[in-house]
Formats: sequence, C-alpha cells, structure tokens
Amino acid sequence: MNDVHRTFRDQGLVRPTEGRLLGGVVAGLGRRFGIDPWPARLLFLLILMVIPGSQIIIYPILWILMPAERPVAYTYPAPPTSGTSA
Repeated sequence: MNDVHRTFRDQGLVRPTEGRLLGGVVAGLGRRFGIDPWPARLLFLLILMVIPGSQIIIYPILWILMPAERPVAYTYPAPPTSGTSA
C-alpha cells in the first residue's frame, strides 16, 4: 500500500487537509487537474450520474488509495542571541 501511496503522491494525487467536504478525494482530483473544488465536485457528480451506482464503488476506492496531504511543518526561528558579553 505504501508503494501505491508513494506513486499517487509523486503524481500529485493527494487528499488536501483543507477545503475538503467528505474525504477530500474530489478536491484532490481537482487540484491535480487545475480545477477549483466546487466545479470539480459538480463535474464528478455529472460523470458519476452517467454510470449509476459507480459512486458507491469509485469514491471509497479513491479514498483508500489517495494518501492524505502531509502537513507542512513550521519551524520556529531561533531565539535572538545578544551580541554583548558580560
């Protein structure tokens, strides 16, 4: 499973930590293909309506296969040191 997650991550297919509604699958797909989340969600729903029942299968599979976005680690700056010695 780690190889699958690594492959998806290398291709830019990750579930974002912010801006997702359910699992972030469609928001991640939209980000990967350069589409805002809401139009991507509407497009996803329209495509899935063409194939009845497919949303029950496709969304959970993508939810499992797409890794969550890694949080950005914030490093705090080092405290200032005084330039004078006592």
